Amino acid sequence: MERRGRRGGFVELKEIKAIIDLMKRNGLVEFELERDNQKIRIRRGTDGAFHSVAPAGASPLHGVPAAPPAPPPTAGPPALTVSDLKEIKSPMVGTFYRSPSPDAPPYVEIGQTVTEDTVVCLIEAMKVMNEIKAETAGVISEVCVDNAKPVEFGKPLFRLRPTSAAP
Repeated sequence: MERRGRRGGFVELKEIKAIIDLMKRNGLVEFELERDNQKIRIRRGTDGAFHSVAPAGASPLHGVPAAPPAPPPTAGPPALTVSDLKEIKSPMVGTFYRSPSPDAPPYVEIGQTVTEDTVVCLIEAMKVMNEIKAETAGVISEVCVDNAKPVEFGKPLFRLRPTSAAP
Protein backbone atom coordinates (compact mmCIF):
# COMPACT_ATOMS: atom_id res chain seq x y z
CA MET A 1 0.00 0.00 0.00
CA GLU A 2 1.40 3.39 -0.97
CA ARG A 3 1.68 5.82 1.96
CA ARG A 4 1.91 9.01 -0.16
CA GLY A 5 4.50 10.60 2.10
CA ARG A 6 2.58 10.11 5.36
CA ARG A 7 4.65 9.07 8.34
CA GLY A 8 2.61 7.56 11.24
CA GLY A 9 -1.08 6.78 10.93
CA PHE A 10 -3.53 7.41 8.17
CA VAL A 11 -4.28 10.97 9.37
CA GLU A 12 -1.51 13.26 10.61
CA LEU A 13 -1.96 15.37 13.73
CA LYS A 14 -1.84 18.61 11.71
CA GLU A 15 -4.72 17.29 9.57
CA ILE A 16 -6.75 16.50 12.69
CA LYS A 17 -6.12 20.01 14.02
CA ALA A 18 -7.23 21.47 10.65
CA ILE A 19 -10.40 19.34 10.75
CA ILE A 20 -11.20 20.52 14.29
CA ASP A 21 -10.63 24.14 13.23
CA LEU A 22 -12.97 23.60 10.25
CA MET A 23 -15.58 22.10 12.59
CA LYS A 24 -15.34 25.07 14.99
CA ARG A 25 -15.60 27.66 12.18
CA ASN A 26 -18.63 26.00 10.61
CA GLY A 27 -20.44 24.88 13.76
CA LEU A 28 -20.15 21.19 12.86
CA VAL A 29 -20.89 18.60 15.55
CA GLU A 30 -19.49 15.61 13.69
CA PHE A 31 -16.98 15.00 10.87
CA GLU A 32 -16.17 11.72 9.15
CA LEU A 33 -13.34 10.97 6.70
CA GLU A 34 -12.65 7.75 4.84
CA ARG A 35 -9.33 7.28 3.07
CA ASP A 36 -7.43 4.15 2.00
CA ASN A 37 -10.15 1.89 3.50
CA GLN A 38 -9.67 3.55 6.89
CA LYS A 39 -12.20 5.79 8.59
CA ILE A 40 -11.96 8.55 11.20
CA ARG A 41 -14.91 10.23 12.89
CA ILE A 42 -14.51 13.27 15.13
CA ARG A 43 -17.46 14.32 17.25
CA ARG A 44 -17.91 17.37 19.48
CA GLY A 45 -19.34 16.28 22.82
CA THR A 46 -21.97 18.14 24.78
CA ASP A 47 -19.11 19.52 26.89
CA GLY A 48 -17.62 21.18 23.77
CA ALA A 49 -14.62 18.82 23.73
CA PHE A 50 -13.68 16.94 20.56
CA HIS A 51 -13.38 13.14 20.55
CA SER A 52 -12.19 10.67 17.95
CA VAL A 53 -14.52 7.73 17.53
CA ALA A 54 -13.04 4.45 16.32
CA PRO A 55 -15.30 2.43 14.00
CA ALA A 56 -16.52 -0.89 15.37
CA GLY A 57 -13.72 -3.45 15.43
CA ALA A 58 -11.00 -0.87 14.75
CA SER A 59 -8.40 0.60 17.03
CA PRO A 60 -8.33 4.35 17.68
CA LEU A 61 -5.90 6.63 15.89
CA HIS A 62 -2.27 6.59 16.98
CA GLY A 63 -1.95 8.94 19.94
CA VAL A 64 -5.61 9.99 19.93
CA PRO A 65 -7.78 8.25 22.52
CA ALA A 66 -11.15 6.94 21.48
CA ALA A 67 -14.21 8.74 22.75
CA PRO A 68 -15.81 7.26 25.83
CA PRO A 69 -18.99 5.32 25.14
CA ALA A 70 -22.04 7.51 24.83
CA PRO A 71 -24.23 7.61 27.93
CA PRO A 72 -27.57 5.83 27.61
CA PRO A 73 -30.38 8.03 26.33
CA THR A 74 -32.35 9.84 29.00
CA ALA A 75 -36.07 10.32 29.12
CA GLY A 76 -37.45 13.46 27.55
CA PRO A 77 -37.48 15.03 24.12
CA PRO A 78 -34.77 13.95 21.68
CA ALA A 79 -31.73 16.23 21.46
CA LEU A 80 -31.68 18.62 18.52
CA THR A 81 -28.90 18.32 15.97
CA VAL A 82 -27.52 21.06 13.73
CA SER A 83 -29.84 19.82 10.97
CA ASP A 84 -32.87 20.46 13.24
CA LEU A 85 -31.91 24.12 13.72
CA LYS A 86 -33.00 26.98 11.48
CA GLU A 87 -30.39 29.43 10.26
CA ILE A 88 -30.71 33.17 9.96
CA LYS A 89 -28.46 33.87 6.97
CA SER A 90 -26.86 37.07 5.81
CA PRO A 91 -28.89 38.67 3.01
CA MET A 92 -25.86 40.69 1.85
CA VAL A 93 -22.12 41.17 1.99
CA GLY A 94 -21.03 43.55 4.74
CA THR A 95 -19.89 43.90 8.34
CA PHE A 96 -21.87 42.14 11.09
CA TYR A 97 -22.77 44.03 14.28
CA ARG A 98 -24.62 42.44 17.23
CA SER A 99 -25.75 45.79 18.70
CA PRO A 100 -26.86 49.21 17.44
CA SER A 101 -23.76 50.88 18.94
CA PRO A 102 -20.54 49.74 20.64
CA ASP A 103 -21.85 50.59 24.14
CA ALA A 104 -25.35 49.13 23.63
CA PRO A 105 -26.31 45.55 24.57
CA PRO A 106 -26.67 42.99 21.75
CA TYR A 107 -30.02 42.78 19.98
CA VAL A 108 -30.33 39.09 20.94
CA GLU A 109 -28.61 36.61 23.23
CA ILE A 110 -28.41 32.82 23.24
CA GLY A 111 -31.59 31.43 24.82
CA GLN A 112 -33.71 34.42 23.80
CA THR A 113 -37.02 33.78 22.02
CA VAL A 114 -37.48 35.73 18.78
CA THR A 115 -40.34 36.27 16.34
CA GLU A 116 -40.27 36.87 12.62
CA ASP A 117 -40.08 40.66 13.20
CA THR A 118 -37.34 40.65 15.86
CA VAL A 119 -34.24 42.60 14.80
CA VAL A 120 -31.28 40.30 15.51
CA CYS A 121 -28.32 42.35 14.20
CA LEU A 122 -27.07 45.02 11.83
CA ILE A 123 -25.08 44.56 8.65
CA GLU A 124 -23.20 47.57 7.39
CA ALA A 125 -22.95 47.63 3.62
CA MET A 126 -21.61 50.63 1.71
CA LYS A 127 -21.82 52.78 4.88
CA VAL A 128 -25.52 51.97 5.33
CA MET A 129 -26.68 50.16 8.49
CA ASN A 130 -29.25 47.47 7.56
CA GLU A 131 -31.40 45.94 10.31
CA ILE A 132 -31.67 42.17 9.90
CA LYS A 133 -34.83 40.49 11.19
CA ALA A 134 -35.13 36.87 12.27
CA GLU A 135 -37.84 36.10 9.67
CA THR A 136 -38.61 32.92 11.64
CA ALA A 137 -39.78 32.29 15.19
CA GLY A 138 -37.64 30.33 17.63
CA VAL A 139 -35.03 30.40 20.37
CA ILE A 140 -31.48 31.60 19.58
CA SER A 141 -29.11 28.67 20.13
CA GLU A 142 -25.90 29.94 18.50
CA VAL A 143 -24.27 33.13 17.29
CA CYS A 144 -22.22 32.11 14.24
CA VAL A 145 -20.28 35.34 13.58
CA ASP A 146 -18.03 37.47 15.77
CA ASN A 147 -19.03 41.10 16.24
CA ALA A 148 -17.60 43.60 13.73
CA LYS A 149 -16.45 40.84 11.35
CA PRO A 150 -17.16 40.69 7.62
CA VAL A 151 -19.88 38.36 6.34
CA GLU A 152 -20.67 36.98 2.91
CA PHE A 153 -24.08 36.59 1.32
CA GLY A 154 -25.77 33.43 2.64
CA LYS A 155 -23.41 32.97 5.59
CA PRO A 156 -25.22 31.77 8.74
CA LEU A 157 -25.44 34.58 11.31
CA PHE A 158 -27.49 32.75 13.96
CA ARG A 159 -28.93 29.28 14.50
CA LEU A 160 -32.20 28.86 16.35
CA ARG A 161 -34.52 26.15 17.52
CA PRO A 162 -37.87 26.57 15.81
CA THR A 163 -40.64 27.54 18.23
CA SER A 164 -42.37 24.18 17.78
CA ALA A 165 -39.13 22.43 18.92
CA ALA A 166 -38.40 24.89 21.74
CA PRO A 167 -38.95 23.61 25.29
